[in-house]
Parts: sequence; C-alpha cells; structure tokens
Amino acid sequence: MSNITVQLLPGYKEVKPFVYAGFFPVSNEDYNDLKDAIEKLSLSDSALQFEPENSPVLGYGVRIGFLGLLHMDIIRERLEREYNLDLIVTNPSTDYQVSLTNGEELDIKSASELPDPAQITEVREPWIDGEIVVPQDYIGAVIQLIVAKRGRQKNLSYIDERALISFTAPLANLLTDFYDQLKSVTSGYGSFNYELAGYQPEDLVRVDFYVAGEMVDALSVMCHRSEAPGLGREIVKKLKDVVPRQSFEVALQAAIGGRFIARENIGAYRKDVTGYLYGGDVSRKKKLLAKQARGKKRMKRFGKVDIPSEAFMVMLKRD
Repeated sequence: MSNITVQLLPGYKEVKPFVYAGFFPVSNEDYNDLKDAIEKLSLSDSALQFEPENSPVLGYGVRIGFLGLLHMDIIRERLEREYNLDLIVTNPSTDYQVSLTNGEELDIKSASELPDPAQITEVREPWIDGEIVVPQDYIGAVIQLIVAKRGRQKNLSYIDERALISFTAPLANLLTDFYDQLKSVTSGYGSFNYELAGYQPEDLVRVDFYVAGEMVDALSVMCHRSEAPGLGREIVKKLKDVVPRQSFEVALQAAIGGRFIARENIGAYRKDVTGYLYGGDVSRKKKLLAKQARGKKRMKRFGKVDIPSEAFMVMLKRD
C-alpha cells in the first residue's frame, strides 16, 4: 500500500486566502486561549490559515487568512460565542504583490509589512469581477457606489423587474463596509457576489496613524494615493471621538512615509491646582500653573495613551 501513488483530482487547486485580519484578545492573558481556539477551528476548516502576530500596541495576537468577508465574520462569531473570547479585530486587508528594485518579489498581507517606498518598483493589488442584482429603481445609486470604490461598470442587463450590473473593482475597497452601503442604497434589496480576477499594478501608498507621537501599526492601511488625504482626515476625526482625553494634549496624525497629511488634537483636561489658594496670592498661583505646564510637557513626552478597542472599529466603517 505504501507504494501506491495518489493522483489529484483534475482541476484541484489549493485553497488560498485573500482576506486577512489581526485578532487580538482584549486581555493579554487570553492569548493562549485564542491560539488554542483557532487551532481547533482549523481542524475542520482547511481554508483557515493563521500565524502569530505581535503588535507594540495590542500585544500578542494572531493574523488569520480567510476566503472572504463572510468567512471572517463566521470565524469571529464562533470565537466569541463558542469560546467566550473578547476580541479586537483589526482592519481587514488583502494580500499585495510587491516588486523590489533588487528583483525580489514579495507577498505582503498587511500594510505594516510594506517595505520602504525607495525599494519598491511596483505594487499590485487584487481586483474582483462582481455582479449585483438589484431592482431597476436603484441602478443609478448602485453605479455611483461602484465608482466611489474605484470600480468600473462592465455590463448592464435586465431580468424582469431587476437589473444585473457586472463590474470590476479593487478588492481592498470592498473589504470594510461595501455590503452595508449596498444594502443602504438599495433599501436591502441588492445582492452581491464576486470572484477574484487577478492582480493589477496601482499607485498605492501606506497611510500610518500616530497617537501622541507613537505610530499605531494596527491602524495602518493601504490605499490609492488619490484617496490618501481624504482617508487620513476621515480616520483622525473619528479617532478623536473615541480616544479618551488625557492630562496632556494628544495629537492624532495621519502620515505617508513620514509626511503628515492630517491632524486633530484632543485637548487636555485641566486640573485646578490653585483651588486651595485664597486671597490675592497671584504670584503663587502663577508658579503653580507654570509647574503644572512643565509637568504636562514631561507627560506629553513620556506618557502613553491607552487605545480603546473602539478606535479599531472606526476602521471598519468609512463615510
């Protein structure tokens, strides 16, 4: 029996994930439980691929590869429901093909893996061929949504009272809230399916986000250069609503290659250090305020800002 050669079935291809996300436990103590749970799920799901990931901000977690957004949602729900895990899930991304100046070819699965732009000759991103079936009244709104995602309409046909819209678009632009937006503009009547169509070279950049001068690698995203300024402004504004105030001013910044493209400030909450004074001791009051300012300056330099899990959820909802 050991000499028998097993032939693969014709047309068989190894399943390859093309959507990736980082899964981190809210409590670092649950990392081993998370790892064990994913290993158990992978025994019955051969498409599930994962590897350890370490984030300076989020700690130890796991980067998981999925067959699509639905696959990711199912795994997240099972981890939370069946294994009672509280999770932070980072912005989903796809894989990119990168050609370097030295001739080397890379496959990267997250924006943080992108090399120095000076070493890159070309970046290719996956595109999909998609189909949307929708009542005819919503054709215009759906086409506008496709164009907003850098997509291109390929064909339009009619089936009774419905329309079939065929299009192509970059997968990365559909990963966050495309399905929710489609349901919104079609009042819930739009249906969507897609398949991977190949890779195309694009002018892509990595947008990094800084909180109090510290880069949060888990927030980094890849996007088209033309979309970067708007995306940077949108995200820092949303971060301002969820990052808690500190006793020192916190700068929220977006940057491309170290060049800042957007900024919002979270003002410091003020502690009244002169409340116990009475009378007209103005000089004493000024000294106390000056001392407080020096202390805040030191805190701004050395202080750390805790990033709440809500900060990572804003990446999943775009305007």
